[in-house]
Amino acid sequence: MREQLELIQKSAEDELKRAESQTDIEATRIKYLGKKGELTAVLKRMGSLSAEDRPIFGQLANEVRSDIENQIAKKVESIKAVEMAARLQSEAIDITVPGIKQRIGHKHPLSIVLDEVKDIFLGLGFCIATGPEIEWDYYNFEALNIPKNHPARDTQDTFYITENMLLRTQTSPVQIRVMEKQAPPIRIIAPGRVYRSDAVDATHSPLFHQIEGLVVDKGITMGHLKGCLDAFAKCLYGEDTKIRLRPHHFPFTEPSCEIDVSCFRCGGKGCAMCKGEGWIEILGGGMVHPKVLKTGGIDPDEYSGFAFGVGLERLVMFRFSIDDLRLFYENDLRFLSQF
Repeated sequence: MREQLELIQKSAEDELKRAESQTDIEATRIKYLGKKGELTAVLKRMGSLSAEDRPIFGQLANEVRSDIENQIAKKVESIKAVEMAARLQSEAIDITVPGIKQRIGHKHPLSIVLDEVKDIFLGLGFCIATGPEIEWDYYNFEALNIPKNHPARDTQDTFYITENMLLRTQTSPVQIRVMEKQAPPIRIIAPGRVYRSDAVDATHSPLFHQIEGLVVDKGITMGHLKGCLDAFAKCLYGEDTKIRLRPHHFPFTEPSCEIDVSCFRCGGKGCAMCKGEGWIEILGGGMVHPKVLKTGGIDPDEYSGFAFGVGLERLVMFRFSIDDLRLFYENDLRFLSQF
């Protein structure tokens, strides 16, 4: 049995010398020291030895095991050192080679102007409110004084999901949701995506962005609406900008108006951008209809308010003199890199 232990020790030593990877070392360990290994098999036969020989061969077997384990540990360290050296060689970086310039992205033109609009209204004391893009018919139309048979629905080609659920055509539903949850005073803007079944062309898209505004408090008048929008226009287009209000009709405001700004290209003298009129229409607004206030849970005899809505794409097109809406969504770097 002594000869067998010495043979196992010598064979293990030879195999470890030939080992070229940690996989080879592990295979050798299992072969000799594993549960079914050669040294383990010898130890199982020690029960047949006499009481005098058993401790002698037990000590020898432990010495063989200890020797093999030490050789394995040394070989593992040696292999690791070789592998690390090879890895360092293969992953070496020449720090003298010029680097590859990383292209850094920047804000989309829609985001640039939207952030400016948010900053302006936050400075005027407004808060930013949001609502779901998949909306109930009630919030999108009926609560805004647009019943099912109202002709205003004919001007909004709507994406219906079910008879009573749709992709919102405006961010106005956020007004109702805010009024239901918050008592006056209310001062919010509601920017977000809206959807209408429009054919894509230079001025239309089935997806676009609106910014809705709402103020509700005691004693709110059209004068407050004009003053708010005048401050907004001056901040966005310059201190020399003027606004004018023209009578209009919206189901959810009474009285209603369209708001124009003096042309920021010609200063009101008349040019191709303003079609010679000196004015450019940018948004619509008016005093919140008493029915809408009542639907939102607010007493129209005690409170009044104004609301307005503007298309973000329209603001951006005027701001950067862009004449085709499709450029915002085509991901053309030749266009986007200009901003």
